[in-house]
Amino acid sequence: MSLVPALDLVLPGLPEPTINVAPHNMEAEQALLGILLYDNAAYERLTDSLQARCFYEPFHQRLFQAIETHVRKGQLAEPILLADEFKADAAFEELGGLRYLADLVDRAPPAANAGDYARVIFDLSLRRELIRIGGDIATAAQGTAEVKDGEKKTARDQIESAEQQLYSLAESGTASSGFVSFGDALRGAVEMTAEAYSREGGMSGVSTDLIDLDQKIGGLHPSDLIVLAGRPSMGKTALATNIAFNIAKKYAYEIQPDGTKKTVQGGVVAFYSLEMSAEQLALRMLADASGVSGDKLRKGEIDASEFGRVRDAAMELQEAPLFIDATGGISIAKLTARARRLKRQHGLDLVVVDYLQLVTGSDLSSNASRVQEVSQITMGLKALAKELACPVIALSQLSRQVEQRDDKRPQLSDLRESGSIEQDADMVWFVYREAYYVGRAEPREGTPEHLTWQEEMDRLHGLAEVIIAKQRHGPIGTVRLSFNSDTTRFGNLARDHYFAQARNIPSDE
Repeated sequence: MSLVPALDLVLPGLPEPTINVAPHNMEAEQALLGILLYDNAAYERLTDSLQARCFYEPFHQRLFQAIETHVRKGQLAEPILLADEFKADAAFEELGGLRYLADLVDRAPPAANAGDYARVIFDLSLRRELIRIGGDIATAAQGTAEVKDGEKKTARDQIESAEQQLYSLAESGTASSGFVSFGDALRGAVEMTAEAYSREGGMSGVSTDLIDLDQKIGGLHPSDLIVLAGRPSMGKTALATNIAFNIAKKYAYEIQPDGTKKTVQGGVVAFYSLEMSAEQLALRMLADASGVSGDKLRKGEIDASEFGRVRDAAMELQEAPLFIDATGGISIAKLTARARRLKRQHGLDLVVVDYLQLVTGSDLSSNASRVQEVSQITMGLKALAKELACPVIALSQLSRQVEQRDDKRPQLSDLRESGSIEQDADMVWFVYREAYYVGRAEPREGTPEHLTWQEEMDRLHGLAEVIIAKQRHGPIGTVRLSFNSDTTRFGNLARDHYFAQARNIPSDE
């Protein structure tokens, strides 16, 4: 005798089992399909976000796909023509065949309601996708999901993956807005111009607090990818740190009627420090803010007066909205997910990545080249800038061929994997300090050449150049800045005080 009870037995006193059905609205799907079959022109009123997979009924998915294909080809999509395509479709015959399509047309509501039915179908598809993601999260958390190389994901990896899926779902149907009329685009351009006209300094972008640089580029603009490159010891990290610090310390906002914050000055900054630790980066900023040498801070060789300046600077800096992520070898997918999270939680006005070559690609085949990986990374950073509507500054190394030329000033061709970097960037800056190279060529003391060298070093001391080698929105050229090697601070030259009072005086280049 079998000990296994019959499956169809229902124990007395217990409720009958219920079957959970994914949320859907069959009537809304039938209504929309009926509208489209009756009036193909209604298809043009639908948004790009509604796709065949948004329908719950599999046959409805195939029917919508067929209608879409006919309309896009300029062909008529009506029951008799479409019925011929579904002759071998078992579900079509089960539903009633041509009679089913004819009934959809007969019961079709007014075409003006197509948008409302489409929104209902799309919303329900999001709910089903949310249920699926929730199931995947639960499965992964139980430890049954594995990555491709056979290693199980850590809990933190699973959290980031879940965040990325949920953010992508939240943005479904909003990331692509389709065509924008020229009138709407023109209004946006006029508003940007008016904002620049009314803003102090006459810029539409975020001010770097480096006057000559702002004059050349008009500030940092939303959706721009800026590549900041240079050879080692040129100061590219110092310049990026200075800009990030200058923007964060000036952060000011106003509360909108809906309760959200609108940045009116400065901004919230995300700094991905893949080379230095968060403490090392903070030490640089502390040296910048206090005016005390970073070397003296590391060694503790400061007096009571300097310690007081450091303490005051630290108290002032701790409220600055500058967030540091020092994860080494972070992937472009994780970098993007964390930037999205910061945007949701605190807002985001600038992203800095130090540096590009230390970011890793995602889901690349094992035989993919480094050029392909860097191309994926730069495309991902540009997409992030557009998606979050904030500028992204990505630091980059230069090839050694710079050192082999007499003129050490960098060129676009010096960028490593320059094809993808140069192509995706809206602006390319090069940091160049001639004093670095002249200092390494010191002649023997006591010779006439040494006197000439000393005069040249005196002339170049404290000077740096930012070469704007590419700019989609304006002219290229060279901007001269001051540089303090003790505090690794870039600043405005003395003549910039003139600029503040008479901005119509051109900078000497």
